[in-house]
Order: sequence, then structure tokens, then C-alpha cells
Amino acid sequence: MGVVTRGTTNPNRLRRVDNWIAWRCGDLLRDATDPLVVDLGYGATPITAVELRGRLAAAVRPDIRVVGLEIDPVRVAAAAPAADPPGLTFARGGFELAGLRPALVRTFNVLRQYDESQVASAWQTMIDALAPDGVIVEGTCDELGRLASWLLIDATGPRSLTLAARLSTLDSPAALAERLPKALIHRNVPGEGVHALLRALDDGWRDAAPYATFGPRQRWLHAVTAVRVAGWPVRDRPNRWRLGEITVDWSAVAPR
Repeated sequence: MGVVTRGTTNPNRLRRVDNWIAWRCGDLLRDATDPLVVDLGYGATPITAVELRGRLAAAVRPDIRVVGLEIDPVRVAAAAPAADPPGLTFARGGFELAGLRPALVRTFNVLRQYDESQVASAWQTMIDALAPDGVIVEGTCDELGRLASWLLIDATGPRSLTLAARLSTLDSPAALAERLPKALIHRNVPGEGVHALLRALDDGWRDAAPYATFGPRQRWLHAVTAVRVAGWPVRDRPNRWRLGEITVDWSAVAPR
């Protein structure tokens, strides 16, 4: 179920979200009877699936299994030489997840090309195929992975939104607006929660300009702190913020 994506990808493009998955979803995968992860829509080359398998095997558990799914059979055939069964395999499939029951699905830059009206049904199709307590990490990033955002979704729907940036190249948090998940990218308008969040983060970044003397990390830390002080439901602790992340409850940014 679905349509073929553009397929563009690059090594390390999804490093930020992979490391977040290992941290945020590590316990879920460690406790899973079958530690199966699906990389849905890996693209024209299998590099991001290969990297996901390597990172989760090193950080979470060595017996993790990653299955890369693509709707294009040509891409599946091209990925075959990169397979390393049983830890890494490739198959044809879409939002129905090819009959698999994964504990986790990572799907990036897939729903970006769909209409906003199609997002909820795509989420539900994947949710219906998950293992019990399974989750979906769905998002978007730029070509080099310097700007990214993603949603954590469980059986009840979205739970959180994470924005992430390479701080050394970040001019303004407003740049993250171009890489919002499909469910939110058209909601960056006055009156919507995600617009208010980006504005609060941008204001905090501007006000923290004096801390740029100590590096972009310190500036980001103070910007995120300002967002939290302003009443936003910011999750996690400064050790995650230092990585260029900010995670908020979905309820704060859900479309109105």
C-alpha cells in the first residue's frame, strides 16, 4: 500500500533519529520477544537500513532484526547484496508492512509526498500491523540530516514531536519549519500550536544570542530552557537538549 518515493538518501542522513530511537525506544526493543524493526521506504539505496541495523545492534541488543521495506521491486533487488540475514533483510512492502509484526517502524521522508488528508489512514494501517506495544517513528529531514523532525506514534496515535538540528550550522530554529512532518508542515500558520512552538523557540534562540560566545550548544540550551519556562510541555533533560533536540507533547502541537 502506497506509492514509490523519490528515493533520495545519503549516508548518515538519519543518524539523529537512529540515535534517538536507541535511547528512547531501547527498553521497548530489549523487552520485545521478537526485536523486529522495519525501515519503511529506505529509498534507492539500502544505506540507511544498514546503518539502522548497525546502530541498534551496538546500542540496544545484538540480535536486533531490521527489515527494509520498499514498494519498488527494483529497489528491493538492488538492496539484496547488502543483506546480512537474519539481522538485515529486504522485502517488498508498503504501509501494510508486508504482513510483519514489528516492535518498531521507522519511516522517514515517505509521507512527505502525500496529501495531508492521507496521513491518518497511513498511520492507522501501520498501527494495525504493529506488535503489541509497538511504535512508529515517522518524520522528515533534509538531504544531509542537519535538520529533522519526527513523531513518536503508538496505538493511541501521536505522543510527541521532536525537532532536531545540527547546531553548528543552525542559523535559526525557524529553518526547521521546512522539515516538519506532513501532519504539521501545512499547519505552520498563526493560530496553530506548531507555529507558536517554532516562534517561541526562535524567540528563545534570539534572546540567547549572548551565549553564542560559548558555542551554539549553550545558546540552544538556553533557548529550550526559555521555551520550557514559558509553559511548553518540553520533555527530557538537558543531556538530550545538548544534542540539538527538543521534544514536546503532541497535545501542544496537534492540528486545531
